[in-house]
Amino acid sequence: MKTSAKKNRAFRFFPTERYAPYASRPLESRGRLYDEPESRSRSPFQRDRDRIIHCSAFRRLKHKTQVFVYHEGDYYRTRLTHSIEVAQIARSVCRVFGLNEDLAEALALAHDFGHTPFGHAGEDALDEVMAPYGGFDHNAQSLRVVTVLEERYANFPGLNLTWETLEGLAKHNGPLLKPGVARADLPVGIGDYVERHDLELDTFAGPEAQIAAIADDIAYNNHDIDDGIRAGLFTIDDLREVDVVRQVIEDVEREHPGLRETTLTHEVVRRLIDVMVQDIIEETVRRLELLKPRSASDIRGWDRPVASFSDAMADHDRALKSFLHANMYRHYKVNRMASKARRVVRELFELYLSEPDCLPTEWFAKTQGCDKAGTARVVADFIAGMTDSYALLEHKRLFDISTYEL
Repeated sequence: MKTSAKKNRAFRFFPTERYAPYASRPLESRGRLYDEPESRSRSPFQRDRDRIIHCSAFRRLKHKTQVFVYHEGDYYRTRLTHSIEVAQIARSVCRVFGLNEDLAEALALAHDFGHTPFGHAGEDALDEVMAPYGGFDHNAQSLRVVTVLEERYANFPGLNLTWETLEGLAKHNGPLLKPGVARADLPVGIGDYVERHDLELDTFAGPEAQIAAIADDIAYNNHDIDDGIRAGLFTIDDLREVDVVRQVIEDVEREHPGLRETTLTHEVVRRLIDVMVQDIIEETVRRLELLKPRSASDIRGWDRPVASFSDAMADHDRALKSFLHANMYRHYKVNRMASKARRVVRELFELYLSEPDCLPTEWFAKTQGCDKAGTARVVADFIAGMTDSYALLEHKRLFDISTYEL
């Protein structure tokens, strides 16, 4: 086992002159934890993207909740559709700045791998029951999925992604090692991995990872508007209390009077995404002119992110999040489903922990020789990987006495 830093120039089918000086360049990748030959036709970041798309964690995103549980309707976003939307926004912004679109896409497609079934309700429940055993963090779990839990290759565990992709997943929200935070304080999944492979957790991530992270914000804010209106939790008129949305609504109504609500909603969401993207572009240009970076390392070493909203748009973003929290995430209909979800996760965890032989054979085997904390981590890994539908089915199998399905 060793970190690969070899520059294998066999892959030759992508241009290098199109990259900005501060972009993450494929030929300058810091390599992979486990050395392996590079592809003759794909860059390291393209291979990362392809490995992510072909892994089982990516397919399971199809039936993992964004806000609404899978059976509540076919039109609502799932983790999979959300990730694809993030990738589209991230690639578009990276293209403007001459950054590596493949790296940004890989990060966007993998950033939610660590999410439990039932969205944040499931995560909260799993973190609560895992509190005596190191807790649970979905960002750390994403890294754990791609470095440990995916079992697809004969020569190494995980997907053996490049340093740049792993760094972007770990530093999803900025530096993790800050004043007052030691390595021992890092969540499980990150703390144990960086003992073997230093991801420089005291700096910001590279530029592509920063753009993928803010694209995530844009995507979920705007598709939650669409889904919330479709679900009848609030109306387009209710959104007029959020200044930036009201401005867009008024522009659309002035140009296209009399639109039905469905069309109006789609047009408003489309334009709102564009407003936010343009703001990021303008603010990022301003910060690049201030920093004058000559490499991706210059961007990592700055004392603030380069990719960011302007101060005014950051205020609008907070106002929109506040509206969605009050009118959607805390809506009684969502709360009722979230309450059920928390009970399902807690009850599954407690049963598996006390009776690990109820786990599928391959997962039960992982508990052999483990102490209680080790068994709890295996159970958490198993539950976190479930889709909504599988979690509900498992709960029925284990707790409904009239169910005989194995």
